[in-house]
Amino acid sequence: MKNVLMLLLLPLGLVACGESNVDEVQKWMDLTKSQTRPLIVKLSEPKKFTPFSYEEKDKVDPFNPTKLSVVLAKLRDQGRNGVKPDLDRRREPLESVSLDTLKMVGTLTSGTSRYALLQSDAKMVYQAKVGNYVGQNFGLIMKINDDSIEIKEIVLDGAGDWVERPTTLELQEAKK
Repeated sequence: MKNVLMLLLLPLGLVACGESNVDEVQKWMDLTKSQTRPLIVKLSEPKKFTPFSYEEKDKVDPFNPTKLSVVLAKLRDQGRNGVKPDLDRRREPLESVSLDTLKMVGTLTSGTSRYALLQSDAKMVYQAKVGNYVGQNFGLIMKINDDSIEIKEIVLDGAGDWVERPTTLELQEAKK
């Protein structure tokens, strides 16, 4: 019975799939296509190309390695100010300690001599006087004040030349 019912409903279902509104849709699409005009934007005329005449082509190329080496040599010669550390002298104990890890904790005066008391991170206290070297940048103690030490360091600048750099080490107040 089911099979018979299916056979009767099958032709009815195929009739429902027929061309019911396809003609109307096709007519509407044709009408819309004929009435629609594409928008065409007119292109502007291209700019006139005027060639550039490079007048400097016969001169020396600014990126020529030979020219650069001459300029660098000239700069190197100008930078030579005679400042350089004495690499042959015997190193002092405070030169192995970085200057930023040293603290000035006091001063001592003995007769005409004045000493600065410097403490390292290892809690060791050192005595230093004018003319001693401190820090890893060839720092020479120039003057000892009651509350600071004036140091002249010799460091390399960006061009590879030795330059002097003044530095001050301040007295550290005791924490209570």
